[in-house]
Amino acid sequence: MKPGETSDSDDEKRRPADAVTRRRALAAGGALGLASLAGCTALDVATGEEPAEFAAGTATVADATLDESGYELNEVTDETVSREVEAAGQTREVRVTNTVAEYDKAVELFGENYQAAVFAAVTTPQIEVLGQALNPIAEMSTRERAELILSRFENVGNLERGSEYSTGVLGSDAEVVVYTADGEIEGTGATTELELHIGEPVGVGGDFVLPLAAYPAAFSDGENVRSMMNGLEHEPNEEN
Repeated sequence: MKPGETSDSDDEKRRPADAVTRRRALAAGGALGLASLAGCTALDVATGEEPAEFAAGTATVADATLDESGYELNEVTDETVSREVEAAGQTREVRVTNTVAEYDKAVELFGENYQAAVFAAVTTPQIEVLGQALNPIAEMSTRERAELILSRFENVGNLERGSEYSTGVLGSDAEVVVYTADGEIEGTGATTELELHIGEPVGVGGDFVLPLAAYPAAFSDGENVRSMMNGLEHEPNEEN
């Protein structure tokens, strides 16, 4: 067991906030596996014997915004995807690194506190093949994007689309779709109705950034989620 993870024993499934561990990273790597060619043409991929490697920058929330919203940084993780790509009659291995910045905060449910409010910013390299820019995140439906943040919960069901709104993300107006779902807070055995805010990916600095959030619906944290989206900052990967 890693430091800070909850045990499987019944007496540790529900804990106060100061003992509740932060959960595993949002599993975005596999779902974003098509994000393979950051600013790379088909010729770039076809030539060379060594693997072609590309890495996204990082999108994080400004400290001032965190202070106001009550969220705390959980972790920033790199997720590397490797696959064979065919171009110009040749095959070459391409390795792509996406980044995920995750935040959470404690909410009170059933008389106890849990780290159950989650915000994530997924950053993946832009793709260019044969001179045509592609956006694999944009090609995902909002429902598929919702499933990324729902990976932080267990026994999820009844996912339903609700309202929409527009807000500023990294200098662009991004559409955000609100969903509801039922889910179990990982490692607690506690099931509750969730509210999800699923942003539209925006292009910035050679990357696409996707903001996502989920929290217990009774907590009504939509305004803080909007502030977190507004407060995102992007640092490009200078090695690309």
